[in-house]
Amino acid sequence: QVQVMESGGGSVQAGGSLRLSCTVSGTTLNRYCVTWFRQAPGREREGIAYIYAGSGDTYYRDSVQGRFTISQDNAKNTIYLQMGGLQPWDTAIYYCATVPKGDASWCSFDAHDMAYWGKGTQVTVST
Repeated sequence: QVQVMESGGGSVQAGGSLRLSCTVSGTTLNRYCVTWFRQAPGREREGIAYIYAGSGDTYYRDSVQGRFTISQDNAKNTIYLQMGGLQPWDTAIYYCATVPKGDASWCSFDAHDMAYWGKGTQVTVST
């Protein structure tokens, strides 16, 4: 049974940094897309970064490009999201989701395509 668990959320001031972790159990990630989503109050859930764990290919939404970095630790079956230059509009619940795919070209920000989800971790950025 595949399980996904996020950690690392918290409260920071604008301009600060946080690193989120997404640990997956019950499978190895070498043929999985792992995507970070976030959902702010009153807004739809949006994908912000993904990685294809088999190749390390990554992709970012424009709003986080250059500020956030997604990476992997295969030994720990964990995906990280290093977030820098945080701003109040980054405040949201951050979710990790994963789905098995043949290669990176099948990864996406489509929440309906994800197979396994974590419960989320809150990130709050204050001025």
